[in-house]
Amino acid sequence: MATDFDQEIDRQGTQSAKWGVIQDPDNPSRWIATDNYFGENRLLPLWVADMDFPAPQPVIDALVRRAGHGIYGYTLRTDSYDQAVVEWMARRHSWAIEPDWILSTPGVVPAVNWLVRTFAGPEKKVLVQQPVYYPFFSAIETNGSEIVSSPLILNDRRYSMDFADFEKKAADPSVSLFILCSPHNPVGRVWTREELTRIGEICLKHQVLVVADEIHGDLIYKGATFTPFAAISEAMAANAVVCTAPSKTFNLAGLHTSNIIIPNPALRRRFQQTLNSCGMGKWANPFGVVACETAYREGEPWLDDVLAYIEANLDFLEAYVDAHIPGIRVIRPEGTYLVWLDCRQLGLDPLELKRLMLEKARIFPDEGFIFGPEGEGFERINIACPRSVLKEALERIRRAVSGS
Repeated sequence: MATDFDQEIDRQGTQSAKWGVIQDPDNPSRWIATDNYFGENRLLPLWVADMDFPAPQPVIDALVRRAGHGIYGYTLRTDSYDQAVVEWMARRHSWAIEPDWILSTPGVVPAVNWLVRTFAGPEKKVLVQQPVYYPFFSAIETNGSEIVSSPLILNDRRYSMDFADFEKKAADPSVSLFILCSPHNPVGRVWTREELTRIGEICLKHQVLVVADEIHGDLIYKGATFTPFAAISEAMAANAVVCTAPSKTFNLAGLHTSNIIIPNPALRRRFQQTLNSCGMGKWANPFGVVACETAYREGEPWLDDVLAYIEANLDFLEAYVDAHIPGIRVIRPEGTYLVWLDCRQLGLDPLELKRLMLEKARIFPDEGFIFGPEGEGFERINIACPRSVLKEALERIRRAVSGS
């Protein structure tokens, strides 16, 4: 049964983070409950990365069957689950992995924290490419490491890597880890095989381990090709930890299930020891394992449909902004359902831009500056929503910018 992606689904009363909380204007580290997303003069939440679409129907049916069993005890991954992950990577990405390479965690963000703790830690530095997914910053700093950034370069409306600067930073003996965001959040680049190869060779040369966050790797638009970092060569695979999950792909983030793929057995043993030390060595979420396996086995038609819908949203967004909102430029993503808006021509400082979006346009995006200083003057919005919601948001932005 085809999903009606145009249907607006009321998420009130579902404990949704996206539709249930908002940042405290006086304390950005604090989140407060709100009903402002509902009613006649509602705010529109376009911030956190989950979709406003129901999951694939086979996943819903499988979860209902599992819930109907009535017993939700300690749960283990099965051989069938692991094989579903193996087959998905082979079918969708032409990447041959082994079941033994898979370790489970309750999400990629917890995994990144544990990976920093395992392979960097105090007195070490971790390399990132800002502007970048901001939970990387806390994962690095709360585990005692230091953030080192090799900023991306924006040429017109396309970002690229600064390989000379990256190598300079990677050559520091204190840098032990590089967190690769691929596809990149928030700028939407799907790195080419050539770009990944060059960055991987630099990391091999300077003995820097690559943690590849590939959580958006299934969400790729026409004309772009996603390359799993560890699929490039055996040498790259031996120097990589790859973080994957069905959460962004199939809108399953709340089920807290991710698959961390580590081809190198020595690295895998070290990370398993960290998981064991945190009490995370064995058990799985009973609904997460059902949803992941079902999505990978039966969810591909839904994924193709949702990608087509989101790409049409992207086309609509780009055409609307170019025609009606002078001062804002769309950095068109090659992957992800997150869009990076360049608002610098509006001439507003970060707090003024935040007030424009929240108070005048009454939308709640992610502010660009939280992704690093390179993000000042930008906004990140989530377009995985019914087109009516996106259209309403864009019209609000247009009126706010024009003062009408």
